[in-house]
Amino acid sequence: MEESDSTTFLGLKESDSGPWDIAVLQIPLEMTSSYGEGTRHGPLACVEASSQVELHDPILTSELPCGAEIHTAEPWSSDAPSLREQLDSIGEYVKPWIVGGQFPLILGGEHGILLPIVESLSSHHEISELSDLTIVQIDAHADLRDQLNGERFSHGTVIRRALDLGVGKVIQIGVRAFSEEEEALMSMDDRIETWFAKDLLAVSGGHLKWDSLISRIGDISGPVWITFDVDGLDGSLVPSTGTPVPGGLSHWGSVEIIEKIFSSEKCSVIGADVNEIVPGSDGPLTQFSAALIATKILACHIAKS
Repeated sequence: MEESDSTTFLGLKESDSGPWDIAVLQIPLEMTSSYGEGTRHGPLACVEASSQVELHDPILTSELPCGAEIHTAEPWSSDAPSLREQLDSIGEYVKPWIVGGQFPLILGGEHGILLPIVESLSSHHEISELSDLTIVQIDAHADLRDQLNGERFSHGTVIRRALDLGVGKVIQIGVRAFSEEEEALMSMDDRIETWFAKDLLAVSGGHLKWDSLISRIGDISGPVWITFDVDGLDGSLVPSTGTPVPGGLSHWGSVEIIEKIFSSEKCSVIGADVNEIVPGSDGPLTQFSAALIATKILACHIAKS
């Protein structure tokens, strides 16, 4: 592997002036952590780890960037005193990239970053109203609580808040930790489609459910946003994330999901975020796992462009 730059995604040389096809955005939000901490360091750690990711992906005709112009933007920062003001600041940060014609690949930070992203997507040229949008959520948690620790804009409430905004569909994959309140909402709101980890990954018969999921993904239509909480992966792959949970997706299962979404002719992936990245004090596995997922998303976008 050639010597690389750890300050740019994948260590690639980048043009300073654009135009760019892909914008890699870092949002180190950490205000509502409910267990493990460190998401404020996650995006940079992921960028640094990505410099060690191989640039070859078999779905591409040449090594990354494979003709695409990628820009690693300056990270978001804010001194705003309240969470809502911080989220508003994130909205201002991401909106120029979301409406500017680039494919946004966003690294976080708490999962709460998704709310201002969705608010900004109302201005995207492929969305006439948010009911057109499908969010594909890979996650150990449902994130459907109305509040968590007294906070309505927590990482544990972000999908509930996105639905409040009018998002048309949420497809949850790998969920295995949820409350009674969340389970009731899953059964009552037909905009929520949940594929539980216990069904997808069961030793007996799980492959049948997995095949059904992959088929379902191929039927998604319209604009899609992918939100990938790294704790959707099995906890052994992301031991430093805030709440690692056993029994999650494998790396290759996640790759299959991502490739299937992008290969569909019925939908258009307009952007993605990879969140809840926490660098490990006992090794770089968590941020490297996140970097691999982010790279696969980027490669799939380039392959379809």
